[in-house]
Amino acid sequence: MINKLRLNRNNTYPAQNSKSYRLNKTQIQEKESLPEILFITTYPPRECGIATYSQDLILALNNKFQNTFNIKIAALELQNNKYAYNDEVTYVLETDNRYSYDALAQNINSNKDIALVLIQHEFGLFKTNEADFILCLKAINKPIIIVFHTVLPNPSAKLKENIAEMNALVDSFIVMTNASAKLLENDYGILKNKITVIPHGTHLVKHTDKEALKEKYNLSKRRVISTFGLLSSGKSIETTLDAMPLIVVENPDILFLIIGKTHPSVVKEEGEIYRDSLEQKIEILGLKEHVKFINAYLPLEQLLDYLQLTDIYLFTSKDPNQAVSGTFSYAISCGCPVISTPIPHASELLKNGGGIIIDFENSEQLQKQVLNLLNNPQLCKEISNKGIHKMAPTAWENAAISHALLLNSVMDRKSKLKYKTPAINLEHFKSLTTPFAMIQFSIINKPDIKSGYTLDDNARALVAMCQHFELTNDDEDIAYINQYYQFIQFCQQKDGSFLNYVNENKKFTDQNSENLEDSNGRAIWALGFLVAMHDLLPESLITQAKKTMQAALLSATSMHSTRAMAFTIKGIYYSNKKEMNFENKALIKLLANRLVQMYRHESKANWHWFESYMTYGNSILPEAILCAYLATGDMIYKEIAKTSFDFLLSKTITENSIKVISNKGWLHYNKAVTKEVIGGEQPIDVAYTILALAKFYDTFKNTAYLQKMETAFSWFLGNNHLQKIIYNPCTGGCYDGLEEDYINLNQGAESTVSYLMARLTIQKCRAEIEYNKTKTVFTDNRNLQLVN
Repeated sequence: MINKLRLNRNNTYPAQNSKSYRLNKTQIQEKESLPEILFITTYPPRECGIATYSQDLILALNNKFQNTFNIKIAALELQNNKYAYNDEVTYVLETDNRYSYDALAQNINSNKDIALVLIQHEFGLFKTNEADFILCLKAINKPIIIVFHTVLPNPSAKLKENIAEMNALVDSFIVMTNASAKLLENDYGILKNKITVIPHGTHLVKHTDKEALKEKYNLSKRRVISTFGLLSSGKSIETTLDAMPLIVVENPDILFLIIGKTHPSVVKEEGEIYRDSLEQKIEILGLKEHVKFINAYLPLEQLLDYLQLTDIYLFTSKDPNQAVSGTFSYAISCGCPVISTPIPHASELLKNGGGIIIDFENSEQLQKQVLNLLNNPQLCKEISNKGIHKMAPTAWENAAISHALLLNSVMDRKSKLKYKTPAINLEHFKSLTTPFAMIQFSIINKPDIKSGYTLDDNARALVAMCQHFELTNDDEDIAYINQYYQFIQFCQQKDGSFLNYVNENKKFTDQNSENLEDSNGRAIWALGFLVAMHDLLPESLITQAKKTMQAALLSATSMHSTRAMAFTIKGIYYSNKKEMNFENKALIKLLANRLVQMYRHESKANWHWFESYMTYGNSILPEAILCAYLATGDMIYKEIAKTSFDFLLSKTITENSIKVISNKGWLHYNKAVTKEVIGGEQPIDVAYTILALAKFYDTFKNTAYLQKMETAFSWFLGNNHLQKIIYNPCTGGCYDGLEEDYINLNQGAESTVSYLMARLTIQKCRAEIEYNKTKTVFTDNRNLQLVN
């Protein structure tokens, strides 16, 4: 381990540990080629809000991106307060030592790898050394971004002068609220285009059952109100304690949790005077059975548990200048209805029904609002849902994307953002599945059994689980594969066709009077995909699936829906990949010729498509025609498949992003374009694009298709017009849609299965490429040995 460079008066450094690490040439080149971002911030094990904030942000950046940049840290501490840091911390800046600032600037300037300096700024961190801090900024010759955790209103002349000096020296400012941005612009004269608002990050949570969590922490049969954070008098906990007696009278089961140890700087200056005063007050008010201290700096997982079991969260800070608080951000993201004093952060987040604002130090108002919520569970639910939707864009994953985009825009050395692919997570996929089938919809990540089941979702789920089994050989998959197949069989009617909609009581619904051709096509696709797995799955299951498919194909000749025909072609192709019999080849040609006829009728010099408009699931049409070529060898299919697919890609994929056709407005050939439609993008369309790209790459070996596949997949990870995640790595679910200015947070079957199909397709493609590389190297080496 390399010792940290403690920058002291003499600018001398301890000798480096002799232990070394051997990197291969590629690793060294990658490491040297990446720009380095230096965070100047407090950092754990130091216990403070900014340290935790920085740790969460850096973790999010490292989890979100790979081979994009290296992040290092210059940790802030006092001369008499030393901490043992991890390897991320390469420098230590002693904020009460003027020489340390000079040494840090020198080291930044001499380190050619550092491309940008990001400073987490809080006025209390630098105390009386603000002048030394500004001199340090003047000395640094790299781009600088400052994050203001506090922006004070009505600044003094001296404060305005300090900020003006910073403004002249740095490239950009980050604040966490719109109110702070307005203060910087109006009170400090900083140009609007130099300010970026990136809200305080929050953790994604699974929204575990509240009662189960209460039981876990021995809080069953208690209604819980809570607050958390490092304790100090500024928290004004007494505001709640003074309100408690009447709350207890009306709610004898109430418990107030005070979560968090006393702030280390408070302990250092005054010990536990404040906590002791609270305990005395609890004794005097007779609240010992209704107030509980959790005097610890809790691990994140445990903290999120406590917040999720909380019925009402209280934030009672009495500092009107506190710009932002991560504490109630976390509480809102955990689904807590929040009552808060009007700091700027709360005023922005809790407006329009997102929570309740009370005056500073007003116990009477707090008491009234707590009682109102305790007596109105429906209101609590409404506030909770609004809060979750408001906080979703502030997930740490989204904060990481916003920071990365800004960092890249400020750095002289631009770095292409390379999104890291999340691990495969079947948790939500499986939670949607009952012993009968996969449930259609989900409220956030809670499956909604009342929405019933569809053939569409279970057909896609069958394909996805077959993909997963092919890649992993996980025996648990077989039960799910069989279950989804059984549902398809359940939906099949005597004439071989399928119904689509089934309610929670396993009864077919009136919705089945609608056009069901596309659903029938999807079922045939899934059955064909299943039959193609005959070498891996039980013979009895494959035999059944073949019979179900043969019955379904009896009515295939009467299909005329473009997508129904396309799905059917895919199903037949997959089921007969190794040996295509005459009847199936003839059926493929019949359906493919219909698509070719439609293409010839509608295509023009500048419109190479099967219809006069593009709607949903467009990629399956050229993919199906390509499958027809692979099954029959007919060159006209190959030509039309490639021409139509490349045309579709020209409408949806640019060099850096994908934007699939919106369900808010289809793309028409003969309709004058007035305004670009934003929003209405569905995960299923991105997934179908990825499946088609994989098939086209496999056929044509054109690496452009590979690059487009990676670009399309990054849509799920945040590379979209909102720069927000669509896939939720915490739950394993996928959000239902990308709209103009928000994400639909429900994680239903269609979106979740679509993401999984795309993810597994990417995995298989990458694995095959790596295998072929290894095979080539092995063959080359063997041939070389034979020659020698």
